[in-house]
Amino acid sequence: MEEQWARDVEICLELGDRRKEFGGAVVPPTFGNTLFVYDSTDKLSEAVLNEQGSYVYTRGTNPTVETAEIKLAALERGEKCRCFSSGMGAISAALLNSLKSGDHVLCVSNLYFSTMGLINYLSKFNISHSVCYGTDAETIEGHLLPSTSVIFMESPSYMTFRVADLEGIASLAKERGIRTIIDNTWATPLFQKPLLHGIDIVVHSLSKYMGGHSDLIGGAVIASKDIIDTLFKKEFLLVGSTFSPYEATLLIRGLRTLPFRMLEHQKNAKKAAAFLEQHPNVRQVYYPGLPSHREYERGKRYFTGYSGLMGFEVTGGYKGVKRVLDKLNYIKIGVSWGSFESLALSPNTGQNERQLANERIAPGTIRLAVGLGPIERIIEDLEQALR
Repeated sequence: MEEQWARDVEICLELGDRRKEFGGAVVPPTFGNTLFVYDSTDKLSEAVLNEQGSYVYTRGTNPTVETAEIKLAALERGEKCRCFSSGMGAISAALLNSLKSGDHVLCVSNLYFSTMGLINYLSKFNISHSVCYGTDAETIEGHLLPSTSVIFMESPSYMTFRVADLEGIASLAKERGIRTIIDNTWATPLFQKPLLHGIDIVVHSLSKYMGGHSDLIGGAVIASKDIIDTLFKKEFLLVGSTFSPYEATLLIRGLRTLPFRMLEHQKNAKKAAAFLEQHPNVRQVYYPGLPSHREYERGKRYFTGYSGLMGFEVTGGYKGVKRVLDKLNYIKIGVSWGSFESLALSPNTGQNERQLANERIAPGTIRLAVGLGPIERIIEDLEQALR
């Protein structure tokens, strides 16, 4: 693991920077231009015919974005990466590349609500879906249909933090010619590498830990060369969810400190989870880094570390979560996560408890993103809010 970590640090700090090519620049230049010119018609034609390997138009390939993609592919141990203007852009491309009319998507446990919204929307194109709330291969096998062509998962899962059996699911899927897609945003490539366990496609929201500063929106798809090459020509170029070179510069900056930030997130989160677990006003804590987690042993097979996002449950439904959240001071109420600040919210809006029950999410659930601030301040704030 030490060797893997050292390699990942080197990737974040230096891989793809091409300093000799860029005049010795310690930070890769931001190529904000929209197009690239050529000396002759023949050279332009040659570049257009090989747009993946040439700089023609920034909607296709751009040197700054390419640097970020080289780093992300290497971190995930994938062959190639494409960055998109948002995490949903990446998820949309991965699904559209994997599906056709008449296909079925099997969702494993809880998925990000916008991902589920997209999968629901695909019914317009005669693509159906179902959800299996079990996370082991045997249970998932019982939910497969003859038309299942994609198994989509987050591990840990959205809001409930269940841990999927990646190797079992990947093996099951390969036997049946089913493509597997995982959202690996929670763990980052530093703490989980799904491609090494047989998963076909990894997607990320780059807005979270990868960027790390709450100042960029982006997404990534990482997979084999064959998958990314077909995706480039269709779901990437034609849909046009282009990752800006300015955002790519921010991402490259974020990646340089990613290994060191993740260790701090992990240290703080473990302390916060342990505090919450022993608090009398907390019914349950959902954090894969706790030995009490129902799939802790499974997680040890896949995670080499644990990020700062967790859930915990209080009593009283919407009134209970509102009472706790509104008393927070140091921890802010807001969406997203993965940056320096600590954030909290609840999936319970006061009007959706029946939906939460259907999705097996407790009505008293609060999601906590433990940031990089002093853990004493974070725990103190939790204590006074829960009192």
